[in-house]
Amino acid sequence: MSERVLAELGYYLLAGAGGEGPATLMDEARRGESLGFGTAFISERWNVKEASSLSGAACAVTSRMQIATAATNHNTRHPLITGSWATTMHKLSGGRFTLGLGRGIGAIYGAFGIPTVTTGQMEDFAQVMRRLWRGEVIVNHDGPIGKYPILFLDPDFREDIRLALVAFGPKTLELGGRAFDDVILHTYFTPETLQRAVKTVKDAAEQAGRDPASVRVWSCFATVGDHLPEAQRLKKTVARLATYLQGYGDVLVSTNNWDPAVLQRFREDPVVRSIAGGIDHKATADQVEHIATLLPDEWLEPSATGSAEQCVARIRQEFDYGADALIMHGATPDELEPIVTAYRAACP
Repeated sequence: MSERVLAELGYYLLAGAGGEGPATLMDEARRGESLGFGTAFISERWNVKEASSLSGAACAVTSRMQIATAATNHNTRHPLITGSWATTMHKLSGGRFTLGLGRGIGAIYGAFGIPTVTTGQMEDFAQVMRRLWRGEVIVNHDGPIGKYPILFLDPDFREDIRLALVAFGPKTLELGGRAFDDVILHTYFTPETLQRAVKTVKDAAEQAGRDPASVRVWSCFATVGDHLPEAQRLKKTVARLATYLQGYGDVLVSTNNWDPAVLQRFREDPVVRSIAGGIDHKATADQVEHIATLLPDEWLEPSATGSAEQCVARIRQEFDYGADALIMHGATPDELEPIVTAYRAACP
């Protein structure tokens, strides 16, 4: 393993749609740990990226690196199932597991007949988890997550398990500061948006009587060096941002104070409308090249691109803007190796 553990850096296992399938996760976990990453994150998709299975695999093949979900949803499992899973992972890994939650996409919930997640539910759920991990027996719980006659795991538990929250809007950011240990921001946040988000989290932590420094804010930062082929770079930048615009473009554009007319032109474009599914997964190389002409350079700027040294310089700016830690998003450990090497040289 490299000399210094890069505790401030993370990456995603099975970045994007999952690459060649879930079995590649083990090699990616081992490789990331050998490069010195501090945390490996696991996102969840309802196909072959089920978070509890992947978390177990990642912990089993690593010995030092933190493993975190970013994110799973609290309302797709019974609270005791999630609490038991997190405690199992915590003990299995020697305390290296972080349970990371997210709000999810309302339209998908509606299609699947699952109620939309609220901020109150996520706060209630976090409080319930912490009580269960302290060994409490919760009787007649009646809160935003529902009514439960009894909730308990083990009266002997005294577990300190980290909770993370993937946050976008101000209410969720404030919740992260109040009740969570890590707050993971969205990709393609502008510098101004990052600074505003960090301040929102830290202020909320202070108002809740917590040490603001104890809440770690992660910049989720697209990191795509020019050592990769151009078509691959476009897929990891243009196609990824375009997929976000498909799913929740109004929120992202509003958050960054971007021009909504650009989003409207993007949505009305015949090539965009012809793609059935996520652009990062379904679009051809020619289609992605066309979509690149629809997106302003400023929308793609919040990312690390260019040479390895240029990527590192832009990553270091994210720390200057207030991020406590950074996820090199959208690439595998092998794809990130030149940038990690340059980062070590710049930050010995």
